[in-house]
Amino acid sequence: MPLPISRNRLGAAALLLVAALATGCARTVPAPRSTAAPLPFPAATAIQWQRVAAEFPALTRQVYLQATEALERVAAGREPGTWAISLDADETIIDNSLYALERQREGRQSYTAESWDAWVRRREATPIAGAAAFLARVRELGGIIAIVTNRLESQCADTAANLDALALAYDVILCRPPGPDGSKEPRWEALRAGTAVTDLGPVEILLWLGDNVGDFPGLDQSLRHAPAAAFGDFGKRFFVLPNAAYGSWEKIPVE
Repeated sequence: MPLPISRNRLGAAALLLVAALATGCARTVPAPRSTAAPLPFPAATAIQWQRVAAEFPALTRQVYLQATEALERVAAGREPGTWAISLDADETIIDNSLYALERQREGRQSYTAESWDAWVRRREATPIAGAAAFLARVRELGGIIAIVTNRLESQCADTAANLDALALAYDVILCRPPGPDGSKEPRWEALRAGTAVTDLGPVEILLWLGDNVGDFPGLDQSLRHAPAAAFGDFGKRFFVLPNAAYGSWEKIPVE
């Protein structure tokens, strides 16, 4: 079940293989092949970048600043409580790179449902830089903050507790319902219709923020091959946070 409104909540792997050449007296011979096993975690470099690179928080702050500027334009003159923004949770407002790093260091598979559930229950995700200030500004402007996430409904309470501990504002968390389809479209429609939660009426969704193309209405990975006009909402209504570690793109063969 979605979590009810609470207005007082503020709430690839690139393994570098160096081929050294050993110089002999008469001729140059290649060094022996490395016998090192490949990293068990396929996104090791992406996780390192997310955790240590200065460019990562620079990018996320930049995205949230651009989203704030866009929101101030489109929300001007609107009645408080009549409009909303939709945000994904993971790698959008909270950072789960510690989970991935721990899996990598343990030499384990990058993701399993069981290990992910245990991570969610730990409530140790950290805030994405820029998210808190953006969410606070949404509140100031009178918007409804809807976290639309594909975390399971059984994980909603722990997700809320994690956000509360980080003082990340939200009004409703719509987790993934049971079933094979993780599409967010039905949950967005419920927000528009006023049926998402009992104490929230119909709202117009003004902006969407996420780290995957599926966090935006009507889009999937085929967008990559679409003409430039298909990207027209990005930077206006759609705002993408960087995530090179995982996503729906992983299922697509490299061309």
